Amino acid sequence: MGPRAESYDLFLCHAWDDRRETATELHDLLEARDVSVWFSERDIILGLPFMREIDKGLAKTRIGLVLITPAFLKRIERGGVSEKELSELLARDLLIPVAHGVTYDEIRAISPLLGSRNGLSTDEDSLEDIARKIAELVAL
Repeated sequence: MGPRAESYDLFLCHAWDDRRETATELHDLLEARDVSVWFSERDIILGLPFMREIDKGLAKTRIGLVLITPAFLKRIERGGVSEKELSELLARDLLIPVAHGVTYDEIRAISPLLGSRNGLSTDEDSLEDIARKIAELVAL
């Protein structure tokens, strides 16, 4: 689709494996609540340099949102795009982790800094409730 905005509320960091299901669902739920989300599946135009577009997306957002799944944890252990995005997002004051199919103990075992952030979990809330809570935070 291509870039839609000059700035966004959130940058959605996710594993490549999650892009068509959970990440898309979370993106759509947030946008339905008028939260603007930079999402690689929607914002990178075909043919453009992938990493440079991610870099631009990171620069255009004020809050990091990390969808942490088993696939995400594997990706950051191996290094790669998700690990690079996470490194930049951890430097921000506001980073929202969302655990999906993993525990915070599992997260801390791989990324103590990420696991130490106050976040949300689909073990406790539905994705719809998580989107609502994030939308309320963004509105502050």
